[in-house]
Amino acid sequence: MRILISDKLADEGINILKAVKNFEVDCSFGLPPEELKSIIKDYHALIIRSGTKVTADILDAADQLKVIGRAGVGLDNVDLKAAAKKGIVTINTPSGNTTSTAEHTMSMILALSRNIPQACASLKTGKWDRLKFRGVELHEKTLGVIGFGRIGSTVAKFAKAFGMDVLAYDPLLSIEAVGLRDVTMTGLKELLTQSDYITIHAPKSEETKNLISDEEFSLMKKTARVINCARGGIINERALTKALEEGKIAGCALDVFEQEPLSKDSPLLKHDNCIVTPHLGAATSEAKVSVAIEIAENVRNALLGRG
Repeated sequence: MRILISDKLADEGINILKAVKNFEVDCSFGLPPEELKSIIKDYHALIIRSGTKVTADILDAADQLKVIGRAGVGLDNVDLKAAAKKGIVTINTPSGNTTSTAEHTMSMILALSRNIPQACASLKTGKWDRLKFRGVELHEKTLGVIGFGRIGSTVAKFAKAFGMDVLAYDPLLSIEAVGLRDVTMTGLKELLTQSDYITIHAPKSEETKNLISDEEFSLMKKTARVINCARGGIINERALTKALEEGKIAGCALDVFEQEPLSKDSPLLKHDNCIVTPHLGAATSEAKVSVAIEIAENVRNALLGRG
C-alpha cells in the first residue's frame, strides 16, 4: 500500500510507516493542488498537516484512497462530506499538541496582560518607558473558556494555578463533567459579560463560524481581552477590528486568522493592543514529534485493519 505525506512530518512518524513491510511511503511536501490531484489516484493513504487542502475536486480523483490522516486537531482543511461519500476514513491527532497549544494560549494571555511584545520593541529602540507598558495581573480575574475539550480544559488547569476563576461554555459537555474540573459551566452570554479574559478552544464548523461578532463584542467588558489559538474565522475579524477601534475591549491576542498567511495589509496589525503570532500553537519540538508518531500509528492501524 502506498502512503503520500504532503506536509512536513517528523522523522519519528515517517519511520513508523516505513517499518511496515508492505508500505511504500512517499514524501512530497508543498504540492500544488493540481499536482496533488494528478497523483492522488496512486495512493491508499494521505497524511497532511495544515498546509494541504483536501478538496472535493482532489478527492474525486482519489480512486484508491482509504485514509486521510491529519497531524493535528482540526480537520477543517479536509472536505469531510466528500471524503465520507467515498468511504474514506479521516483521522486526526486530538492529544498530540494539547500541551503545546495550551501553553501558547497562556503565553498569549500573559503577553497581552503585561504588554511584553510592545515593551520589548520599545526597549530595542533605546526607550525606557515603564509607565506606558504598565500591565494587569491574572490573579483573581475571570477566564472564560469557549470549548472545553482537551486543550480548553488544560488551559483552565493552568489558569487555576495563576489564581484565576474559570467559566466554561461547551454545549457538548454536561454540567457534571465540567464540575469535576473545578470550573463553572455557563451560557455563552453569561461568559461574555462576566469574563476578564475570553479564550477560544472550539473546532471550526458551520456552527462556530463567526461565533464572536458585533453582538458578542457589545456584551463584553471594556477591560476584556480576547485570545484565539483555535481556528481563524471563529472570531469575525471585521467585528474584532471595529471593537478595537471603538475601545469595546482592552485587547486581543491571535494565533490564527480567517486567511493564512495573514496579509501585511490586515487592519489588525495597526493596533498595538493586538498581539499576533503566525499559527504557532502546535509549533514546539515536542508537539511536532508527538503528532507525527500519533498520526503514523493511527494511519498504520487503519490500513492494516487494526482497532
